[in-house]
Order: sequence, then C-alpha cells, then structure tokens
Amino acid sequence: MKRVGIRDVAQRAGVSISTVSNALNRPHMVSERLVERVRSAADQLGYVPLQAAQQLRAGRSGLLGMTVINIANPFFADMVAGAEDAASRAGLRVLVGNSSDDVAKERDHLELFERVQVEGALVSPFGPLEPWLERLRGRGIPVVLVDAVDDTGELPSVSFDDVAGGRLAAEHLISTGRRRLAFVGAREEVRQVRERLQGARLAAAAHPDVTVEPIWTRRTTSDLGRAFGEQLAARSPADRPDGLITSNDHLAIGVVHGLISQGVRVPDDVAVVGYDDIEFAAIAGVPLTSVRQPAREMGRTAAEILLARIAGTAGAELGNVVYQPELVVRASTAGHALRAATHG
Repeated sequence: MKRVGIRDVAQRAGVSISTVSNALNRPHMVSERLVERVRSAADQLGYVPLQAAQQLRAGRSGLLGMTVINIANPFFADMVAGAEDAASRAGLRVLVGNSSDDVAKERDHLELFERVQVEGALVSPFGPLEPWLERLRGRGIPVVLVDAVDDTGELPSVSFDDVAGGRLAAEHLISTGRRRLAFVGAREEVRQVRERLQGARLAAAAHPDVTVEPIWTRRTTSDLGRAFGEQLAARSPADRPDGLITSNDHLAIGVVHGLISQGVRVPDDVAVVGYDDIEFAAIAGVPLTSVRQPAREMGRTAAEILLARIAGTAGAELGNVVYQPELVVRASTAGHALRAATHG
C-alpha cells in the first residue's frame, strides 16, 4: 500500500499543503473550522505524521547516536543496554551503529549521525576518527567516548584501566606457577588490546623467569579461538604456553574448547584467562576466569555525561571516568576453586 502523505490529506480536505501543516503542527495559525476539516481528512485516510520530521522542525531529533566495535560481543551489547537505560529515562532513543571491526563502517555511522542531527554521540572507536568527531562537534553535537580515552583531553570519556586489567590477569597466572605466558588478541593497534598486553608485560617484568609471547589473530570469535587452541595443542609441551590471556571471553572459550578437544588439560596443562566476564563465562564447559568490565554501567555513565552536556546541567563538567578491573577466578585457572577475588 502507498504511504499516505501530507499531499493526500491536502487533496482530501481541499486545502493547500501549508494549511495542512499549520493545522496539524501550529493550529493557532488557522481557524478551528479548518483544523477540524484537516484532522477529519487525516483520520479518514489514516495519515500519521512523521515523528522525525516533527522533531526536526522543533529543533531536535530525539536521538542519541552510538557506535560500537562489534555488537556480536556481549560486552558491547551490554554497553548499549546501559546507554539505553539512561536515554529512555530522558525520553530519548539510541541509534546504534555496529562497526563490525571496520573503520569505513564506523565513519559511515558518524556521517549518518550528522545527517539525522542526533542530539549527542557516544563513540566506542575502532580506528582513528578525529576529523569525523570534529565535524560533529562543529555542528553542535556533543561527543563522549566510551571504552576509550581522548589523548588530547578535549573529549569527555568513560573507559577501563586496561593496563591494570592485563597486569591483573598475568599476575594471577604467575601466582599459580605459570611461567610461559601468551597474550592472544587481534590488532595490536587497537588501544585496549595494546594496553592489556602492556599490563601483562609489566607483571612479567617483575619475574625474570616469566615470558609473554604476543600472538595475533585475524578476529576474536569463538570459532577462531577453537582453531587456535587446536594449533596450540599441536605444539610440544615444552614449546607450548602454560598460561594464556585472551583479549575477550569469546576467544577464550573457543581456545579452551580447542585445547580440550586435542587432549590438552585446562587448567592442568594450560590455564586460560578471558576478558570482559560475559554471562556465558560462568557456565562454559570449563568455567572461565575473566577480567570483569562493568559494561552496562560504563554505557549508562557515558550516556548520563552526554545528557548532562546536552542539557548543560550538573555532571556536564565530568571529564574522564576510569573503571578499575576485577578478576573473577574460575576453573580455567584454578581447577575446582570457583571463587571471586576483587583487586583494588
């Protein structure tokens, strides 16, 4: 069926398009008789005004834009949910752009945010975005970074101390007697990944007999993790890492599956630490030790800062909020010891 438009209403009511617009949006500008006539025609035709157009005429879109690196990762899905919690309380909706580890897609999303005139943007960057973010700000659209930090100090941000997270994971493995560590992740140029590796190396530096081998993968999916686990299992025990830190839980769960399928025991032969502490980590075949990030809280906090900036209210002065890591210890590093340990 053809969508009923304002032109159809004008034809049915026998008036001009501008009269229909005034009758529906500015009824004080026309007579009550015309308002009734136009509304009657609209009802007969089933005409529904476009909310987006109405909001834009009022100088607002009712939308916050949000980009995430990969929505398939529950960490980012939870972060979006937190932003939606805050936005819905303010009567706004969140327009989500999933970058899928693709810088070009990420930039396309930011250009879309500019075109639809979002009221503010939450950006979890995958690649360099400075010119695109500057364009948004130049149009009066405030920006808050999520799970990232602005090196210039100009943009507010909500982030996680990934150096501390990587260090915490490595210190835990070292405390269980592991000496040949490996860090498994994709794209060293991604700040979060690079800082987690940095933290692991800092922990290892305090122990002359501990090494950290960086291993880079194409992506960080569970399927790729399983294939990588099988490759590790093919190494000789002396050449194989005895402790692994992965850049996310999806990858870790796949690695554990691949190792076990080839007869390598977890954690007896190889202990594994994931990152993010997604819901499935606790119920995996071998419950996964993981560095917990408060994803939902991070998304909610970022949205609250953005909303405060839009409104110019208290909280707008907040600059950078940094969350600290929590290590949740499970069977993948501690056998049957299913306990949680929080480290300042």
